[in-house]
Amino acid sequence: MDENIEIFTRLWEHAENEVVEFKKAETNFDVDELGKYFSALSNEANLREREFGWIVFGVWDKKHEIVGTSFKDGEVALNKLKQDMSQHTTDGLIFREIIPLEVEGKRVLLFKVPATPRNIVMKWKGIAYGRDGESLKPLNQAKQDEIRQQPPIPDWTAQLVPNATIGDLDELAIATARIMYKKVHKSSIPAEEIEGWTAEEFLSNSGVMRDGQLTRAAILLLGKPLSLQKIHPTVAQITWTWEDKDETVIDYEHFTIPFILTVDKVLAKIRNKTMRELPGGTLFPDTMKQYDDYTIREALHNCIAHQDYTLQQRISFVEGNDKLYYGNGGSFIPGTIENALEHKGPQRHYRNECLCTGMVNFNMIDTVGRGIKKIFAEQRNRFFPMPDYDIDNNKRSVGVTIYGKMLDEKYSSLLKTNTDLTLKECVWLDAIQKHRPVTKDAVKHLKEKGLIEGRSPNYIISLTVAKLTHQIGHNIKEKGLEEKLLEQTILQLARDAGNEGFKLADVYEALHKNLPASMNATSKKRYLGRLLSKMGSSDLLQIEGRTWRITEIGLTKLRL
Repeated sequence: MDENIEIFTRLWEHAENEVVEFKKAETNFDVDELGKYFSALSNEANLREREFGWIVFGVWDKKHEIVGTSFKDGEVALNKLKQDMSQHTTDGLIFREIIPLEVEGKRVLLFKVPATPRNIVMKWKGIAYGRDGESLKPLNQAKQDEIRQQPPIPDWTAQLVPNATIGDLDELAIATARIMYKKVHKSSIPAEEIEGWTAEEFLSNSGVMRDGQLTRAAILLLGKPLSLQKIHPTVAQITWTWEDKDETVIDYEHFTIPFILTVDKVLAKIRNKTMRELPGGTLFPDTMKQYDDYTIREALHNCIAHQDYTLQQRISFVEGNDKLYYGNGGSFIPGTIENALEHKGPQRHYRNECLCTGMVNFNMIDTVGRGIKKIFAEQRNRFFPMPDYDIDNNKRSVGVTIYGKMLDEKYSSLLKTNTDLTLKECVWLDAIQKHRPVTKDAVKHLKEKGLIEGRSPNYIISLTVAKLTHQIGHNIKEKGLEEKLLEQTILQLARDAGNEGFKLADVYEALHKNLPASMNATSKKRYLGRLLSKMGSSDLLQIEGRTWRITEIGLTKLRL
């Protein structure tokens, strides 16, 4: 039997409870109500130490009958549902999976609701919900406090390795760490004093040795490759891959501990090309490297520091065509990239506190919360696109893409000519250039400053900015020709077609490049179809079957 069918059967054989909810939802269901149930089941799963809860659509619980559902039919509709709902949940968490099934010839939907992370209360539109029997109601304060006061998960990297000794550590790695430690603490500890410490004293002061025993963090940062056997089955590996423009793998190599030395070996593989001044000198005052040294190093250090080593996954580092991708296992502690950019000061807690302490002492990272902000700021200073963070807290993975070239010259010119833009504004405008959704508040702010124009979801950089940055042609390409000009072109096409007439495909072939660049082919065809119908209603055109012809009124208007 299919695994998902087994899950449904097991759920259907039991009654509803605090972590299982059945709904008929035959044709539709209020998304706001679904969000409330998501919050309630996520909180209840946490409190009952369950990994997840379930919402089932297409069943009638009272009569124990399969009725089927047409709610959000199709993968596209379900993905959009998740995207829309993530705007209103705590840290953007959403269903781990939405599983469509056929049961008794009818469509059933299984919504897999993840338990909210420890210490975090799941809210929907700012309100936390819970269950009281079959009732849905705001989560009481006592339960919210119970979630917020949960003890943190023990730090895996702080666990002692009883059978490990100083002999399991790499001598060059220890020497390098000592040099970095002196650099970090030069204002508080004399270098001579640090030099006089024994290896044990140095490691203890660095936070990676406790009670005379090495921690797992010490093995990861300073251990010889063979010492991995002592923290088996941990995977401590960085895989570098080089891909061409078609994402075909050209070369790859695996790197392991000690990570304090490994990072330089990995980064040495990057083909960090020198970029020359562009024609006209409009963007770069001088030559520069494709990638900023701080950015490429910080991103890899972050992967090491925040990897969930209990997942036994490799850290991925992919060198692509004019971009770098970094990926590691584990949820994103700040929840969203917006939280990371807006938060002031260090994070409240880290997944790998001991490992992070060692990396701070060895000058690999800092804990004042500036790393991600600085990566974004460096890209902004280079007039390059902002990094793309792919955060999937449900699947426990984090990825970031760093761009080494322009995507849209209009955007880069805007950054060059508007040096007073805030980092948040740059992030919003970056989303606009990539045709990605932005919040209503962001749209309102950018429109009030005259930076963008258009209607949802087809926003573009405004005509005023385009004039300032000499991007009028690009602006027209993004915005598309006005409807009157499109009508005039269609009338010319109709006249040239004569009695044979023309079809929608002919109009699309002639005009699709003159429509907004943000529209896909389907949207363009629908738009042109509506325009033809409008012209038919105005007696400019007439239709027979699927063939359009110009009328006398249309010919008269064309001559005017």
